[in-house]
Amino acid sequence: MDLTTGSIIEKNNRAKKNMMLFSMISMFMTFAGLTSAYIVSSERDDWTRGFEFPSAFYVSLGTIFLSSIFFYLFKKTTVSNNHSLATLFFVSTFVMAISFVYLQFMGFGSIYEQGYSFTGKGANINASFLYVIVFVHLLHVFGGVIVLSVVGAKHFKKLYTKENHLGIDLAGMYWHFVDALWVYLFCFLLFTR
Repeated sequence: MDLTTGSIIEKNNRAKKNMMLFSMISMFMTFAGLTSAYIVSSERDDWTRGFEFPSAFYVSLGTIFLSSIFFYLFKKTTVSNNHSLATLFFVSTFVMAISFVYLQFMGFGSIYEQGYSFTGKGANINASFLYVIVFVHLLHVFGGVIVLSVVGAKHFKKLYTKENHLGIDLAGMYWHFVDALWVYLFCFLLFTR
């Protein structure tokens, strides 16, 4: 498709989607760097192995996966002009997002209870890496919750239509990316601990 053709609105929409893709690539590079540093640092003599992976992280994996499914259904029903069903799917997405955040904090608590802390007594290099990686992802999820809140406010005002749903498209790109990122981080941390 020629990126220079189309109306001003179409060009604007393409530009916004391209900016979102650029942002997602930047986020991916951040986590690629963090996980690469984790792998390199795991060769250190003071690296502790075998901590118990928090069960809350397993549950959060299912929670964030469900949130992506619900968001997909939210978009589909919004575009189909089924506002009441779209509302159900949006609320389900939002509840799953908040549940994910809660489960992440439970996972942090479990790691701390095992005697691993970010700094101070009980701190070690791999626990510090784990805290940083999960916390940085959690910051991106907080950003996603804010985005979901904006989309939800516009949805409840019935501002999205079959023809006008760019906000949902952009939010979906971001939310699905953050969800896929957690799947990657979960697998990475589970198998390299």
